[in-house]
Amino acid sequence: MRLLIVSDAWLPQVNGVVTCIQALVRELHALGHQVKVLGPQDFRHVPCPSYGEIALAWDLWRVAPMLREFRPDAVHIATEGPLGWAAQHYLKRRGLAFSTAIHTRFPEYVTTRWPWLPLDWGYGYLRRFHAASQAVMVSTPSLRDELASQGIGRLALWHKGVDNQLFRAESKHAADKPVFLYVGRLAAEKNLPAFLDLQLPGEKWVVGDGPQRESLQQAYPQVRFLGYQRGAELARCYASANVLVFPSRTDTLGLVMLEALACGTPVAAFPVRGPLDVLQQGITGWMSESLQEACLQALQLDRAACAAAAQEFSWRHSAQAFLRQQPLLDGELVDDTSWQAVDA
Repeated sequence: MRLLIVSDAWLPQVNGVVTCIQALVRELHALGHQVKVLGPQDFRHVPCPSYGEIALAWDLWRVAPMLREFRPDAVHIATEGPLGWAAQHYLKRRGLAFSTAIHTRFPEYVTTRWPWLPLDWGYGYLRRFHAASQAVMVSTPSLRDELASQGIGRLALWHKGVDNQLFRAESKHAADKPVFLYVGRLAAEKNLPAFLDLQLPGEKWVVGDGPQRESLQQAYPQVRFLGYQRGAELARCYASANVLVFPSRTDTLGLVMLEALACGTPVAAFPVRGPLDVLQQGITGWMSESLQEACLQALQLDRAACAAAAQEFSWRHSAQAFLRQQPLLDGELVDDTSWQAVDA
């Protein structure tokens, strides 16, 4: 299969969406498929207001000819940004099927950044964007049920995975004193102060970057801010920590929780969707409305049980689930002549 993935989130961005697409592309290649990611790197782009790390493509008229040039058998639109709108506009006009995904709680993120915008506006945006999709892919059953209650249809389950070769439990946990770790974007929707304000034994480490990094570093000088970590360095951070603290109340899943568990590190979180879908209370993590209690309880959990639970997740299985949901484009577009005949 020739598969085109259209995503407004792509390298060099570092976030869960990019991590997921990278793993998907790797596994699809291993399964013998040809994959192209159409992202901001292929276009002229400008920084997203209030979040400069996100690039927004603006020469969107180039989407149609680039899509035709690749001649995909299937198209997946991963994000609800400018490229996603341009790609689905082209496909809808020609009556061609495509799939989409909901990776983030877009309405909650928007309301966090711009409180004057109601949640209803954000869910209306999602309903409009995904209305023509043949399969709206989501990561958990609870998110599927929640979005269905908001009037979003054709929802399909696409579980995420973890790289068990990279993220694995160390034979010996070497931390001299408790280390409480956060991994992710440093942005308002991640609710970092809920973690950083806690009075905990040992140290707090923060891995990641984002628009709040400078202000957080100034407000919490006692916290170790390590910036972006990738690959083996990131795995060592997980393995060196006693607890991964996940303070977000708005994530759809939280891949960092799976990565931490694979390294044997239990998770402390609020009892909200995302953690509720990933964690086993008292075994792989602790969830409480008191994040302080959750951190101290998670500190007592068995690391071997955490690592064993993570073995249930696999990017290969995730990629296979993704493929099962992909609608094919019409056969009439397979030959070169028909592609050349379609106008931009």
